[in-house]
Amino acid sequence: MTDLVFRDAEVVDGSGAPSYRADVAVEDGRIVSIVKEAAAAGCQRPTATRIVDAEGLALSPGFVDMHAHSDLALLRDPEHTAKAAQGVTLEVLGQDGLSYAPVDDRTRAEVRRTIAGWNGGGPDDTTVDLDWRTVGGYLDRLDSAHGGRGIAVNAAYLVPQGTVRMYAMGWEDRPATPAELDRMRRLVAEGLEQGAVGMSSGLTYTPGMYAPDAELTELCRVVAEYGGYYCPHHRSYGAGALRAYEEMIALTREAGCALHLAHATLNFAENEGRAPELLALLDRALDAGADLSLDTYPYTPGCTTLLALLPSWAQEGGPEAVLARLADGAAAERIRYDLEVTGSDGCHGVPVDWRTVEVSGVSDPALGDRVGRRLAGWEEARALLLADRLGTTILQHVGHEENVRAIMRHRVHTGGSDGILQGAKPHPRAYGTFPEYLGRYVREEGVLSLEECVAHLTSRPAARLRLPDRGLVKEGYVADMVLFDPATVAAGATYEAPRTLPVGIPHVLVAGRFVIEDGRRTDVLAGRSVRRTPF
Repeated sequence: MTDLVFRDAEVVDGSGAPSYRADVAVEDGRIVSIVKEAAAAGCQRPTATRIVDAEGLALSPGFVDMHAHSDLALLRDPEHTAKAAQGVTLEVLGQDGLSYAPVDDRTRAEVRRTIAGWNGGGPDDTTVDLDWRTVGGYLDRLDSAHGGRGIAVNAAYLVPQGTVRMYAMGWEDRPATPAELDRMRRLVAEGLEQGAVGMSSGLTYTPGMYAPDAELTELCRVVAEYGGYYCPHHRSYGAGALRAYEEMIALTREAGCALHLAHATLNFAENEGRAPELLALLDRALDAGADLSLDTYPYTPGCTTLLALLPSWAQEGGPEAVLARLADGAAAERIRYDLEVTGSDGCHGVPVDWRTVEVSGVSDPALGDRVGRRLAGWEEARALLLADRLGTTILQHVGHEENVRAIMRHRVHTGGSDGILQGAKPHPRAYGTFPEYLGRYVREEGVLSLEECVAHLTSRPAARLRLPDRGLVKEGYVADMVLFDPATVAAGATYEAPRTLPVGIPHVLVAGRFVIEDGRRTDVLAGRSVRRTPF
């Protein structure tokens, strides 16, 4: 007698192999037996305290969100239905080089303001007490969240290189001194020792973008020593995008470090139809021995903060310095020229087309009437940045469907939502990425087979994270699992109603416990921090 049996499930085990019919038994949070074709073979069928009739449904490993911005959402919202309802059982946090550990008091205040548009948690936000300072302290806080009950889904963490640079040397656009570089090396090493799985960068975000390649290489050497991986939001997804990908491949090859390319797409008019060039570049690197993977979301618009579009020189010195420049007429005109004529490095070297920029969220509720509107031009953007104290989030409608489709087919592709949960009208990828893959790109359009798609979302990311007992439906593995209907699974989230939950996912388990049961969120908090496996 076990705790739970899924009877007559169509097991899509995450390996990419053809699915098969089986009874799957769970006990003490792990998969304890898989009996294939139990009824047909006349086998002794496993019995359990609870038996779920899974006839006609697919049973897969839980989905891994390789690029998540739930750093504070997991602490703020115990339900976290945006991800749990999609079948996500593990999220990777600390993305794009900016997060909340390691910090001192100064860095904590600066990073809170800088990424309030991603995560909330701005200077006036009291919903989460940011009382930790180290990576280990943050991971411990996840484990003890919500009165010691834990979090909705599991979470891994990347040491954010931009935050590390901010901590070690502030917001200056210059090379690090030897002492500062040593300090950054120590901070990265400490974060990895405390459980981080790698390091991230945001190389179109300040201050991380101020780091030259030699500095990044030295930090990647530290990551390699601990068996982690480097996850860069590289220097351009627009003009010079292919050169930016080449830069990251060369840098990690020099450092001997594994590479995972964040939201690896090609955007803006300059890159329409150029996915085959990127894929050929990746194949050459893989064939030469690179340890390389990537993630994408299945949508064309991007999402970031309005602040991020500004040129790097305008952001030197931190948030207060940015606000001062925006308030100064001459400095603001120089920013406008870089944005609209030269092509800001914050906007990937491409002159901003304001018609593509849609406000998705504001920090100040009094500015709520701006949400859902396209910006008319620089003066409106400038006024909004000042009024919202840099907390505005935007969608950028700059992607290409043919690039999205081509990249998701690649042999090292994984899924990442890049889901920003803040704002009145967030990007639908936050609530819809994983069912969008399964519904639209598998069932409706056949871009991927079901078995292949599930492998992209489960075993591949688990292998990148070096998790020894997750990512497969396999005896002995942790029972992080999803039961879904291949015939109906679909994203409910749209651009008009982005917080709509998906359909066709009746059950989601974390460590063998139902976090979604019969399509509804339970009160279970079975998620914990997932820490680096010793190398």
